[in-house]
Amino acid sequence: MVNQSGYAAYANSKIMTATPAELTLMLYDGAIKFCNIAIVGVEANDIEKAHNNIVKVEHIIEEFQATLDRRYATAQDFDNVYVYLKQRLLEANVKKDREILEEVLTHLRTMRDTWKEVMKLSAMQNAE
Repeated sequence: MVNQSGYAAYANSKIMTATPAELTLMLYDGAIKFCNIAIVGVEANDIEKAHNNIVKVEHIIEEFQATLDRRYATAQDFDNVYVYLKQRLLEANVKKDREILEEVLTHLRTMRDTWKEVMKLSAMQNAE
């Protein structure tokens, strides 16, 4: 049996010591995880599981929107993508549509992978 309180303490420590860039990566990973769980819920016809996990993805996207730095022109572009993803998630939740969730998952993975590259480039520049 896994010590749940030990794991929770480790996870909390990881979050509390993470940089803003690492927190963003964790959020992308969480959104991907919950989207995958929602797909499993749709496939199993587990409406509650699908709904609850779609809502979790929506909340993460809302967090991304809330933390956009509006001083930069690209913030509006990101906001437009987030609005689109939230609309697709709403549709997926109403229809319990696996294909829409797969589309959202593809976008989330692309954004996460791009973010990882940004983190690598930033680390390389800071090392110079």
